[in-house]
Amino acid sequence: MFIDEAIIRIKGGDGGNGCMAFRREKFVPRGGPSGGDGGRGGDIVMESSERHNTLVHFRFNPEYKGERGRHGEGSNCTGRDGESIVLKVPVGTIVYDNETGERLHDFSHPDERMVVAQGGRGGRGNQHFATSTHQAPQEHEQGFPGQERVLRLELKLLADVGLVGYPNVGKSTLVSRISAAKPKIADYPFTTLQPNLGVVTIGELPDEDSYVVADIPGLIEGAHTGTGLGIQFLRHIERTRVLVHMIDVSDASGRPDPVADFKVIMGELKSFGADLEKKPMIVAASKIDVANPEKLAKLVKHCKKLKLKLYEISAVTGKGIPELKYALGKMVADIRAGSYAAEHPPAKKRPVSARKEKKKSERMKRISKQRAFKQRQTR
Repeated sequence: MFIDEAIIRIKGGDGGNGCMAFRREKFVPRGGPSGGDGGRGGDIVMESSERHNTLVHFRFNPEYKGERGRHGEGSNCTGRDGESIVLKVPVGTIVYDNETGERLHDFSHPDERMVVAQGGRGGRGNQHFATSTHQAPQEHEQGFPGQERVLRLELKLLADVGLVGYPNVGKSTLVSRISAAKPKIADYPFTTLQPNLGVVTIGELPDEDSYVVADIPGLIEGAHTGTGLGIQFLRHIERTRVLVHMIDVSDASGRPDPVADFKVIMGELKSFGADLEKKPMIVAASKIDVANPEKLAKLVKHCKKLKLKLYEISAVTGKGIPELKYALGKMVADIRAGSYAAEHPPAKKRPVSARKEKKKSERMKRISKQRAFKQRQTR
């Protein structure tokens, strides 16, 4: 089960109580206080792991509490510290404080660690309260409570290439052809219900290279507001370096205009935010083996106008797939090396009016409320 959002309640372990004790040894009259300190409570630690790719283990076990520190003992013995709990999260997980909305950490690399809830400090024993005029103190401290929090975890997949487009344009089929991934493939809409990742290898040793492709469920008009599955999975392409916009140029889809399809999907990417529409993009005309020549010609003309690279591909015959595979590899390598940005400087931005900024802010607030509502329904 693929779960990319979870709310958990965590609490650091409470500190142990300080001890009140006095030395009672033979031939040592008035031995004085000897109460030890309480141990510190265990922390709640999060660690990113490449072995996990979903938050499902938090959905069904949402509460975690650190071990309490042991109480102090006589003879100035300090109590044992409580053991910390380590919670494994997938790489790409963002941690928010659910009450304040503060972004605490973004686990973008494997083996990152962060203390998300600190254990309480142990109380002091009565040995600390002795003075020259107060040599038999009976004061001692209780252990301090551990930090308690409610966290919201949000997973954004880390991939180099993201596939976008209408349902049934061939995204999952393409992933299965260029990688070892085996996503579900069928001829009905929304066959893909969760993102699929595939590792694409190009070249040969010792110059072999690879990149990761993410296949997300198909987008439809209104996806940024929750229509279809878009609002749940559009965030998974926020971190991608390159987008492949796949468009069906056959008559199987029943949609007559491929340019209109292109504009609808681009509009959804822009409306979602995060500058998705500004990412480097390649257009792939799919199902070229049964293409409608008029549709293909119209799409080719539109891509030339926008100066976008267009690759004609067919998963059945394999036409164009190797060329697309290596073109993506080169583009990803250039972006990693920083040379792509120098060759393709961003277009100058037009000044945005205050009215448009206000509309954008209201839209983002509306989307945030819709996400919160859907999250409450799933709980």
